[in-house]
Amino acid sequence: MKERHVKTLIGVILLLIPGILVLCFFVYSGDYYHAERSAMTALESDDTVLVTKLDDGWLFDGPSKNDVMIFYPGAKIEETAYAPLMHALAREGMDVCLVKMPFHLAVFGMNKADDFISRYDYANRYIGGHSLGGTMAAIYASNHKRLLTGVVLLAAYPVEKLDDDLMATTIYGSEDHVLDMNKMKEGEALLPDKAVKTVIEGGNHAQFGNYGEQRGDGKALISAEEQQKQTVEQIIQSKPRAGRGAHE
Repeated sequence: MKERHVKTLIGVILLLIPGILVLCFFVYSGDYYHAERSAMTALESDDTVLVTKLDDGWLFDGPSKNDVMIFYPGAKIEETAYAPLMHALAREGMDVCLVKMPFHLAVFGMNKADDFISRYDYANRYIGGHSLGGTMAAIYASNHKRLLTGVVLLAAYPVEKLDDDLMATTIYGSEDHVLDMNKMKEGEALLPDKAVKTVIEGGNHAQFGNYGEQRGDGKALISAEEQQKQTVEQIIQSKPRAGRGAHE
């Protein structure tokens, strides 16, 4: 009898484990960084940038007719937290498709760029992302080099070799305590030969977005506005002056 009870108990436990794991995942993914109220104004259209809400993200449509970036948010960060950076980038000459990721994790939407590439026709298509979103964007780029002109990595690094024909720029803050600098150094060997690296003095990990302080991060010595301003300037400076699309 005791043996039968033990087998029954084990069977019940085995039945419960999948449900417990699913519950743990939803608890984990449900605890994410929310966009600050200051980010909400960047979701509004103005005289220069038309902002459109999509089922799978947002389109920031500025004056550019040739350049677009598909942007992957960082892990467990609400995508709208990046609206100020995306709006500013669109205003300065690169439209942006800001992707809404399943469970706020780009690992579940690494190929989301496919949908945006098929939907919008631009001569030059870039893919970028922040932190884990940047790493997932780099993996996509390594597997779809003919579709893209370049890669932009914010506090992120590649884990697969990127083709030397791709434009690539990496940007991170000097006060970033979240980014694994050992892996960042290893990732430099996987970047295209002409990749540009920029360290924003006084910047940290979180201030590429507007979602508040991030656990484990360093204290920024400049404002989020200044960090994002320098980020936009570097991205615009890094793009090819000619309208060559790597996918053409």
